[in-house]
Amino acid sequence: MLNVNNVQIVYDNVIEAVRDASLSVDEGQIVTLLGSNGAGKSTILKGISGVLYPEDGNIIGGTITLNGESLIGRKPDEIVRSGVVMVPEGRQLFEPLTVEENLMMGGITRSRSGATEALENVFDIFPRVKEKRSTIAGYLSGGEQQMVAIGRALMSSPRLLMLDEPSLGLAPQIIAEIFAAVSDLSKQNNVSVLLVEQNAELALSIASYAYIIENGRVVMDGPPDKLMDNEDVKEFYLGFSESGHRRNMRDVKHYKRRKRWLS
Repeated sequence: MLNVNNVQIVYDNVIEAVRDASLSVDEGQIVTLLGSNGAGKSTILKGISGVLYPEDGNIIGGTITLNGESLIGRKPDEIVRSGVVMVPEGRQLFEPLTVEENLMMGGITRSRSGATEALENVFDIFPRVKEKRSTIAGYLSGGEQQMVAIGRALMSSPRLLMLDEPSLGLAPQIIAEIFAAVSDLSKQNNVSVLLVEQNAELALSIASYAYIIENGRVVMDGPPDKLMDNEDVKEFYLGFSESGHRRNMRDVKHYKRRKRWLS
């Protein structure tokens, strides 16, 4: 389905944000990208979705294809029509509009009847959103806004849903609800998901494959159970020491600084 091969993205034609990154997402698969802040995860998502602006960098090498067709150089709306949609970090709703108006903005590529059907599907996935359909989006809680942002993306009936830090700043109960919905989308609707998430343990719990990205390059990949058994991953991302106890964040950050794969 989605194939990213040896992609290079640079800032100011000098600074490498992404270095020869390769990854793939199969139909109905949940794939997660893990890595520290600034590793290049969000930049990869922006490159795939066509919203890589000059301040984010430029793609200077490699290929990005969806079912064999190149996405590089295509306009964002064309990429949405092809079935690829991203939910950005921070949700970016139209806060003066109602929940339903925000959702219908996501169905702009659909016919009226298609958008109406998609709206009901979103309400089935997120009943809480249906209850708030007439509420101004700016008055919603962070968790409710995240549900609306995901719902807006689903209005176009994507084949590939990309999520950038969906749990950021949310309460554990809301996070569990959102991740359960994402998992169901993959299992029941055969929607592929590319997930960027700081909570590695949570991301690995629903993913079928994972890539670890540091300094713009893929340093490790594999099924979640394989990565969770890796001692470096345990210490680096899950915060466990060799004895199985959780490290404090200062120890984890020190560990990250001394790892050779970050050079």
